[in-house]
Amino acid sequence: MRIQAKICGLNAADDLAAAEAGGAALVGLVFYARSPRYVTPAEAGRLTATLAPGIKRVGLFVDVDDRTIAETLTHIRLDLLQFHGAETPERVAQAKAQFGLPVMKAVKVAEKADLKTARPYVGKADWILFDAKVPKSMTDALPGGNALSFDWRLLDGLDLPCPWMLSGGLDPENVAEAIRISGARAVDVSSGVEARPGRKDPGKIRAFLKAVEQI
Repeated sequence: MRIQAKICGLNAADDLAAAEAGGAALVGLVFYARSPRYVTPAEAGRLTATLAPGIKRVGLFVDVDDRTIAETLTHIRLDLLQFHGAETPERVAQAKAQFGLPVMKAVKVAEKADLKTARPYVGKADWILFDAKVPKSMTDALPGGNALSFDWRLLDGLDLPCPWMLSGGLDPENVAEAIRISGARAVDVSSGVEARPGRKDPGKIRAFLKAVEQI
């Protein structure tokens, strides 16, 4: 089975082209204004207008209301809603029903007990994304894309009755090891393929996707 790769935080045409040419299964557009990877819905629509069929457009939202999602969808066709905030299972289910789109919910992990927080989302979210929990000592942290990883061994043998994705601190050099240790069948990268925060490096995108393809 081929490992699926998601390149998140895309906001420039050359980066999107690198993701498409390299075989990314999903591309992520960040609609969170505090993020250096933020892209307006209108610009995201223009960037993805000619995206190859089969590549899924993922919109990343953080604790937004229905009106914000609806307004975004007037500019871009999304295939998946990604919730990366404190959204409850009920909110996830409501948004899925409201917009008729699959939903991915991010769950933050630092220790094994954190994995239990994913269970209430089973049956409500279509995907679970495991990301690194931000330590309390880290100031001005973003909801995601902080270049932090967690112990991938925590996911080894995970019995979760829905698809899940590994995120947090991945890059071209460590993604193969992360997959081997965690057993992940899907991976997500953002900061690990950047030249600087908010600006992707097409070469790193290609290298990441090549590393995944070779597994």
